[in-house]
Amino acid sequence: MSERRQSEIYFKFKGREGESMKITSATNSSIPFISFIDFGCDSSTVTETRVPPLRCIQCRRLTGFGISCRMAMVFIVWVLMAFLSVGLEDSKALAITGSTVGINYGQIADNLPSPAKVAELLKALKITKVKLYDWNPDILKAFANSDIELVVGIGNGFVAGLMDTQAALSWVTQNIQPYLSGTKVTGFSVGNEVYTGDDAALKANLVPAMRSIHTALVSLGLDSAIKISTAHSLSVLTSSYPPSAGAFDPAIMQLLREHLDFLAVTGAPFWINAYPFFAYKDNVGKISLDYALLKPNAAGTDDPNTHLHYDNMLYAMVDAVYSALGAMGYGNLEVRISETGWPSKGDADEIGASIQNAATYNRNLLQRLLKNQGTPMKPNFVLQAYIFALFNEDQKNGPTSERNYGLFKPDETMVYNIGLEGGLTVEFSAYTSSAQVLLPVQIHLSNGCSAIDISSNLPCFYIFGVDDFTKRKVRHS
Repeated sequence: MSERRQSEIYFKFKGREGESMKITSATNSSIPFISFIDFGCDSSTVTETRVPPLRCIQCRRLTGFGISCRMAMVFIVWVLMAFLSVGLEDSKALAITGSTVGINYGQIADNLPSPAKVAELLKALKITKVKLYDWNPDILKAFANSDIELVVGIGNGFVAGLMDTQAALSWVTQNIQPYLSGTKVTGFSVGNEVYTGDDAALKANLVPAMRSIHTALVSLGLDSAIKISTAHSLSVLTSSYPPSAGAFDPAIMQLLREHLDFLAVTGAPFWINAYPFFAYKDNVGKISLDYALLKPNAAGTDDPNTHLHYDNMLYAMVDAVYSALGAMGYGNLEVRISETGWPSKGDADEIGASIQNAATYNRNLLQRLLKNQGTPMKPNFVLQAYIFALFNEDQKNGPTSERNYGLFKPDETMVYNIGLEGGLTVEFSAYTSSAQVLLPVQIHLSNGCSAIDISSNLPCFYIFGVDDFTKRKVRHS
């Protein structure tokens, strides 16, 4: 364990015994030394235990202000927010309790945390769905018993080799089946944006490979648990506006029909990579930024054919795909978003790429998904989406934006906070007791804890995080 800073920050309140509050860590390394200490504590007797990042703790009597611990914390939160102009709406944290939100976990980087640490991070964030871009055995092992559902990616370069049924069976039995006793694999994503690429052979091989893999799953009794699809670029559409006029590119229609037949027979979703950022970047002045950022108060647009109103671009994109599917006779297929996100940094010509816009887009996306919304055209089809991406990946090629889609930096600190946990998030700076130096602090105050994890016989305790979120219990002598 790395050496801890000796600076301490004290908050002292008087509260009724048994009253509770929750303090959480957004990441295990983002909080300096935070301490809560009672008068009369004897710190000579200390026990230390490792705990998860989310923890309910008991707030006991401290100073003589005569107000409850919770009221005091709420007051301090209010003062700090007013002082530092932290907006309440941007500070509300969201609990990921549904199954509509997933995240893409890419690994094109040389500085990412170990798969085991990533699994712990995602469990702490309560993310239950993750999409991978390969079948790294270390990742499959790390996610065992995590209750996180994985979609395993099969890169374009492997598609041709899986056209043979026996080869597909060998691939499944060697690379996937050994991990299924503990790891939840719920899907395969075969290839990526194949139909909008230039490789004619890859386009022709895609569906045969998907069929062979499905045959292998059937033979192993896994076809009901693992669904097979492929992620498409929005460029498969030649028309996307208005949404009711969505249409697929005639050049890929025959190949696409075989793919849609396969999805309809196997009950798999149609996956789309949808990025309002690209549309906004290429049409600045024509597309409202609020509309692209999914802001609920955006003026939006009305579809002249259906008279449906769209207050955000992402839903319009999805409904354009639904229209295209319906025109081909596959209107009952479910559309899911395999990738969507917004870069926090970009080149000079990548208008709109910023931390503020990235945080706004992903927070608005998260808020909508957690409401189990459908789109205007398909209100009863709850939309599911995978945010791109978990980490900034420093070895990706292309413009600066490609390396800056992550919610987290490789050291597991947040690039920006979109509220991936329960409670109220407040970020501020405070003077430490050991030096007049401002240090960033994050406190997350829940709306109520149902459990108290510290014994009523432990009136004094520390909580602090540097590399590991650690709890120190201090007993009276």
